[in-house]
Amino acid sequence: MKLFSTTGLATALAVGLITSASAETELTMYYPIAVGGKLTEVVDGIVEKFEAANPDISVNAIYSGNYDDTRVRALSALASGEPAQLAVMFSIDAYDLIEQDLVVPFEDVATSDADKEWLGSFYPALMANGQIEGKTWGIPFQRSTIVAYYNKDLFRAAGLDPEAPPKTWDEMISMGKVLTKDDTYGLMIPSTGYPYWMFQALAIQNGKEVMSDDGLTTYFDDQAVVDTLEFWKSLSGEHGIMPTGTVEWGTLRQAFLEGQTAMMWHSTGNLTAVKNNAKFDFGVAELPANVRLGSPTGGGNFYLFKDTTDEEKAAALKLMQFMTSPEQAAAWSIATGYMGVSPAAYETEALKAYTEEFPPALVARNQLENAVAEFSTFETARVRDGLNSAIQSALTGSKEAADALGEAQAAAVRLLRDYQ
Repeated sequence: MKLFSTTGLATALAVGLITSASAETELTMYYPIAVGGKLTEVVDGIVEKFEAANPDISVNAIYSGNYDDTRVRALSALASGEPAQLAVMFSIDAYDLIEQDLVVPFEDVATSDADKEWLGSFYPALMANGQIEGKTWGIPFQRSTIVAYYNKDLFRAAGLDPEAPPKTWDEMISMGKVLTKDDTYGLMIPSTGYPYWMFQALAIQNGKEVMSDDGLTTYFDDQAVVDTLEFWKSLSGEHGIMPTGTVEWGTLRQAFLEGQTAMMWHSTGNLTAVKNNAKFDFGVAELPANVRLGSPTGGGNFYLFKDTTDEEKAAALKLMQFMTSPEQAAAWSIATGYMGVSPAAYETEALKAYTEEFPPALVARNQLENAVAEFSTFETARVRDGLNSAIQSALTGSKEAADALGEAQAAAVRLLRDYQ
């Protein structure tokens, strides 16, 4: 038997360490934290499980604030040459990411039969924002619909049936008036943060989409869309069931928990935080209808950056498949309130048991039947900013709804002209 000298042993160990280090694939993943709750801990826990099962892959999760913050930070890192292989960003960022040639379609990397089966495993409504011109650019993960939260104790105190939340706009107004008293409003719909999202829900319910499905046309000045904004404003001005001016996205959940509003519209991503912190009996319902039922989908998709080695692409794909697997998607839904992104997630024992115990966890998923793709166009950020400004201008009374939306439409036409 040959014995190593101390020097020889040190050299052998060094070589072994170098080999081990070089075999490890490092991934940097940018991730948004857009709603309350301990989401970083949940994501960290999933990543730790993945690394334990895949010791040759390490993942650096960078938490970057809201979706807009994440997009800016991730794209800035790419522009400066910092490594980044994947990110969870807005599902509505797809057009801009494709236009900038920053991402690759998943069909380029998910090529095996198992990979193709995975691509086909998600809810079609959640794939709508990520599938463009026959290719898949985004994979759903942190996904949502808007749901209506309501305080059952306040319903009882007002003589309303706590198991019968409003199903129509008229019922929402009539119930809202009964619920509005003292320091409590009947309803709050947030108009900062993501006002376009709430507005799209209202417009859908009023029978009109605000954009075409090819990202090239907006309908902000359509009369049904103008009527929608006037209706939103009437909830405070005419009916008095909502505060005047704007309602803050970031503090609305706390306002609901403190009894400042009997009903709120918000992301299902707040569900677990409300469940854990509400000191009262609460319910969750699908959004009410006017012409029709409906909510846009929302939230984030996984994107795979183009400037990534084949080895890194394979590792990133493995990570995404792990995080979206039925078991992990179920655990994620239970921990956060975001929906499981595939039918298989709801067939797991964990999520079946949880939804049987806590049926509100099914509301956002059930609403997919009436959901549409979230507002998205080319030049999404700039077009969306124009719509947001129009909404807030009308709600604060600085402009008439028709004028504000007409200006937003004219700006959108200018921004989208080159893409047509």
